Amino acid sequence: MQHTAAPEGTASDAPESGVTAPYLPTDRTVPTRSRDRASYDRELVHSILDEAYLCHLGFVRDGAPVVLPTLFGRIGERLYVHGSTGSRPLRAAGTTDPGLPVCLTVTHVDALVLARSAFHHSMNYRSVVVHGTAVTVTDPEELRLALDAIVDQVVPGRSQDSRPANGKELAATAVIRLDLDEVSAKVRTGGPNDEPEDGALPHWTGIVPLTRGYAPPVPADDLDPAIGVPDYLSAL
Repeated sequence: MQHTAAPEGTASDAPESGVTAPYLPTDRTVPTRSRDRASYDRELVHSILDEAYLCHLGFVRDGAPVVLPTLFGRIGERLYVHGSTGSRPLRAAGTTDPGLPVCLTVTHVDALVLARSAFHHSMNYRSVVVHGTAVTVTDPEELRLALDAIVDQVVPGRSQDSRPANGKELAATAVIRLDLDEVSAKVRTGGPNDEPEDGALPHWTGIVPLTRGYAPPVPADDLDPAIGVPDYLSAL
């Protein structure tokens, strides 16, 4: 998925064109289990993020953990998360100095892994975990680019084929920014990892691949029949 260039002055500046230096591991991005599945490859992280619609945003509210599903978009080395100006985490990101500590996750499930033993059942997956401090976007131009990126994250090209937010809508919309500094990916592939002594057990074993698909678009009841399905939507 292609994204608009990041606004000038971006913190956590993206590497120069053609440079794919990995993210640096930290105490928070090194897993305690299955470390061989962890990756800090920048292109892998971007590809996992760009394939997702939804992220889960975790933070602490009144001393208790909260995790919210929400839309997001990526521009270079920054993630933008969408919400309402009435949302408590988005308000906190704008009032807390230097911002709101958060953990953002994205996960794709690619297959169910069925082993002979219950213990070794698993899933093939691709995930990204981002730690950092989220801040509220206040610059009007950056906000416009961020909202376009969030729309295009769901359907690439859609931001150019819809009315931009007006002043009233912008006043009711909040976006927070999270730099891709502390980042890790984790990936599992392959089949079951049965114990050798379970090889003769009479249980089916293997993987059940999962695929994401799209049904034909269903037009709104009031859509002008002369307006056909746009190419960017047919491409899905």
